[in-house]
Amino acid sequence: MAQPSLADGGDVVRPRRARGLVTEVVENLAASIREGAIPPGAKLPTESEIMARFDVSRTVVREAISHLQANRLVETRHGVGTFALAPQSSGNFQIADVDLATVADVIALLELRISLETEAAGLAAQRRTEANLLSMQAMLDAFQTSILEDSDAVPSDFSFHMEVAKATGNRHFADLMTYLGTMIIPRTRVNTASSAPEGRLNYLRRVHGEHEYIFNAIRNQDADAARAAMRTHLANSKDRLRKSQPDAL
Repeated sequence: MAQPSLADGGDVVRPRRARGLVTEVVENLAASIREGAIPPGAKLPTESEIMARFDVSRTVVREAISHLQANRLVETRHGVGTFALAPQSSGNFQIADVDLATVADVIALLELRISLETEAAGLAAQRRTEANLLSMQAMLDAFQTSILEDSDAVPSDFSFHMEVAKATGNRHFADLMTYLGTMIIPRTRVNTASSAPEGRLNYLRRVHGEHEYIFNAIRNQDADAARAAMRTHLANSKDRLRKSQPDAL
């Protein structure tokens, strides 16, 4: 049965699903744009309207809009609103939400990230500035705060990896990370933290500890250690994902 569209204009009562509220909103809006219910150039409903329709928080709505921006489905004009773009149909490289529909898809993206971010960490260790270190430390602190606030810590997780990419001094690393957006964090696709055997808190503390190893190696300008720490972190992410969703592989 087709899911009700936000563009229908009526009240929508939707069941909560394990894949998360952000994904739920993204999929509905993306489908409305791709199917023409929200045509190119049309203004999306306001944050408040989306919050009311889906019964979600403002944070969820903003994260969903970020996904749509990363997928080139919308653009936000500050002070005006968010508008639908014509769906891309070219053969150019792209990773959209539909390409991350299964656990196997998310693992495949992690394998791409291992190649990309391992080298980024090494370059960051060689080239980082004091300003880069301050930005990375701020993201580590934000991650720790999110853990204590019962958050999934996705924004600060992504931002930490983005700061590593920026510290390479090569804009192409940061550009690609910007394109991928928070979809690179497995927790946006699969609720690995809540389903982890050790529990959500210990799961996120372990991720935080791995980030600290990466940061310390970059701060110490040890390129080999930074590469090893990043590779270990992302390989561990793969293992955690497999263990949390064994029936999905």
